[in-house]
Amino acid sequence: MKLIRYILPVVALSILLTPTLVRPDALIVVRAMTATTIAEIFIEEGQIRAEIEIGVADLPGFRDILPDEIYERIGFEPEPLEERIPRFFREGLTIRPDSGQPLRGRLDEMIPRRRVSRDQITGDPLPSVGEGEGEPVVFARLTYSLPERPNVLTFDPPRGEQGQPISNIGFVVYHEGLAVNDFRYLGSDFRLTLDWDDPWYSFFDSRNLRRQYYAPINGFLYVEPFEVRKEIVARPMDLQKWIDLGLDGKEVITVAEQEEVKRKVAEFLADRNPLTIDGQPVRGELDRIHFIFKNLRTSGVIDPPRDLDVVSATLGVIFYYPTDGLPDEVAMEWDLFADRIESVPTSATDEAGALPYIVTPDDPVLRWQNFLTNPTMPTLVEVEAPPSPWRRWLGMAGLLGLVGLIALAARHGRQSLAGQLPSLSVMAVAVALLILVAAGSYQTFWASSLSDEAAEGVVLALIDNVYRAFDYRDEDIIYDTLEHSVAGELLTDIYLETRRSLELENQGGARAKVKSVEMIESSHEPLDSGDGFTSLSTWQVTGSIGHWGHIHQRVNQYQAQVTIQQIDGAWRITNLEVLQEERLQQSTI
Repeated sequence: MKLIRYILPVVALSILLTPTLVRPDALIVVRAMTATTIAEIFIEEGQIRAEIEIGVADLPGFRDILPDEIYERIGFEPEPLEERIPRFFREGLTIRPDSGQPLRGRLDEMIPRRRVSRDQITGDPLPSVGEGEGEPVVFARLTYSLPERPNVLTFDPPRGEQGQPISNIGFVVYHEGLAVNDFRYLGSDFRLTLDWDDPWYSFFDSRNLRRQYYAPINGFLYVEPFEVRKEIVARPMDLQKWIDLGLDGKEVITVAEQEEVKRKVAEFLADRNPLTIDGQPVRGELDRIHFIFKNLRTSGVIDPPRDLDVVSATLGVIFYYPTDGLPDEVAMEWDLFADRIESVPTSATDEAGALPYIVTPDDPVLRWQNFLTNPTMPTLVEVEAPPSPWRRWLGMAGLLGLVGLIALAARHGRQSLAGQLPSLSVMAVAVALLILVAAGSYQTFWASSLSDEAAEGVVLALIDNVYRAFDYRDEDIIYDTLEHSVAGELLTDIYLETRRSLELENQGGARAKVKSVEMIESSHEPLDSGDGFTSLSTWQVTGSIGHWGHIHQRVNQYQAQVTIQQIDGAWRITNLEVLQEERLQQSTI
């Protein structure tokens, strides 16, 4: 009775929205994970489970598993539930193996509940937003009997009197825990070929149902000034074709086993898929190797480590190749082909974006050529120099001369021209000095008297140059570059803090390359010593990095108290206290 009491309002709404009982209006949606009904189907040894959220408009399509009272209330002649359930498995949501006869099944559970909110890109469930949120649905759990291992399964949605699908179903199928497809709409006669030895290779006949990350192995090139990176993303289970990783007969790669697997894979891949840069063979250095996850929204390192299913476990391996600048051509010759790996998705990425390419045994080379018309090269921003001491003395002399000039003019205003010659000489000297000072820019006349605009320019240039240092990989070069902007013991602190701020979460230490630094606001006060100033500044940093086949982007905002002083005739940051750090944006494309 409790089930009926909760479902009745849903049925009432269904009647209002449905012009005919057996041919309801389909709800037009853009993404399958927002369809009226959501079905997740799990293929396992001996059975198939279907977990279904039935939307209001689709209740008539699932009428044969509804309770008797609900079945009759929506307009059907009385018929016991136990007689209707077998008909649903024959004519409703049917699954047919090789024999062509629909699988028998049972209804395990049916309850009212709120619709699960799902990510609009991946379809993954989102955290609950609170009790009572989400539209009401009827949740059903069905079990289909699977006595043998079929080679093919055919799926069909509920149909109307004319044989047309009458339910709007978004679905995903899992074979032994591995998703065979991304969320798609369930149509008629969808055929799924099953690989019971390696479910990764189970696939729907329709290419529209192929999941985006169908390939067991991928290769990526990232070309940047001073560095080329080669990344290989592969399942250890596939690499087992070339190297014994000790995975035969295993279902899980335990945490204790993962380090040894990574060591063997890194050693094996060091000499595979060789690179040439500007026609010269090069050997890379291992940068990082991690077990990673990938979905339609993002990718990242699995941290903390956990035991991994051997079928879906994926490794990301990165090798880097230092260069003198931006090369003209980079080529990778792919040599990892096998019976089931006859075409490999790859891409070459530079600042203009990624260029996808499929390599095959007949066409095994991924080639990048420098067609960039105006490539961005890491360079330090010019920082306006502080005033030199002689300019200060000239300025002081000029000011004193001007004061003397005014005094002399007042005192000797009535003297003859000959008598004014000494005074005019002083005037000429004063004017000349004033011209020199003006030519040197008044705003740099006193270190403690910079205009707000000039001081902001100094702060922004120094901060920008701090980030520019991290365009390089070699730590000695980073430190040498930082010394142009930072002085004293602060150098190490700035290095560590900046490096931390550029590291991407769940990316195993990967650092974003800064694309732009924008000053939002700043205010300045001169130091008592007169050799610099303090600045309360807020700035935004935009950075990105190509990683695991994605471009990870980030925008951070910082507020800090910055002290700027003259050191050896140049402005340097001598103290920096970060007051606030805020992540404004993080995305993956």
